[in-house]
Amino acid sequence: LHLSAVKLAELHSDLKIQEKDELRWKKLKAEGLDEDGEKEAKLRRNLNVIMTKYGMNGKKDSQLVDTNYIKDGTESDTLDDPRLEKLWSKAKTSGKFSDEELDKLWREFKHHKEKIREYNILLETVSRTEDIHKNVINPSEENLVKEEILHNKHRELKDKLRSINQGFERLRKVSHQGYDTTSEFEEPRVIDLWDMAKSANFTEKELESFREELKHFEAKIEKHHHYQKQLEISHQKLKHVEGTGDKDHLNRNKEKYAMLEEKTKELGYKVKKHLQDLSSRISQGLQHNEL
Repeated sequence: LHLSAVKLAELHSDLKIQEKDELRWKKLKAEGLDEDGEKEAKLRRNLNVIMTKYGMNGKKDSQLVDTNYIKDGTESDTLDDPRLEKLWSKAKTSGKFSDEELDKLWREFKHHKEKIREYNILLETVSRTEDIHKNVINPSEENLVKEEILHNKHRELKDKLRSINQGFERLRKVSHQGYDTTSEFEEPRVIDLWDMAKSANFTEKELESFREELKHFEAKIEKHHHYQKQLEISHQKLKHVEGTGDKDHLNRNKEKYAMLEEKTKELGYKVKKHLQDLSSRISQGLQHNEL
């Protein structure tokens, strides 16, 4: 796959979560708790997202070009959207951002790109399901269940599109004006969660509790970013030492690399699992709003 050390660690974390979700689903299925197949369909969507994200879906253009984690303050990657490319170009040449802020802004752009990709995968899934549903001649109780599943997917699409629109507006604002020093959160995933939480059906006390949890979550993400950067630096050093022929030096670097790789995988798994839990809670709050 020609993935960097960081991307391989991320892939490991994603697959570990997918494996746990599938084991949980198998237990539910054995107990007859997924009769409509919605949980199985969601698992397939999640796996499709993973395969697309890491270039394992057989499409040449889908794999991210990702060699170094940091290159002149950014990852060597494209945004696949002219509007995003234009905003990013404007931000880079504006002189309003330090190198550290540009690195942070690039993560926001990449996060937005991933949201668009996940939305498109879900949209394709819904379209295929609708086509199958339209071809059913005789309505039945099973088809009524499928209609409910479609309704839930459309609601999920609506939530994702709202998040994309909010995210783009934020990127447009930040790219033109620079970062607001009084902003409560900095990590794009946390900003998304906080914006959605404020729209959900939470009491003031619940919202304040959620705010505190997001602060802890952001600290966890920052720690993960730190280990990602250290892992990539260690990977570059290891490649350099391999060419020197110094076995003792090589063994020391291999040990350090293995330690950083394991820590990065562990933190990546914890971050993504925590993100799943927080997103689920917000989704329930948003559904209460609609009801």
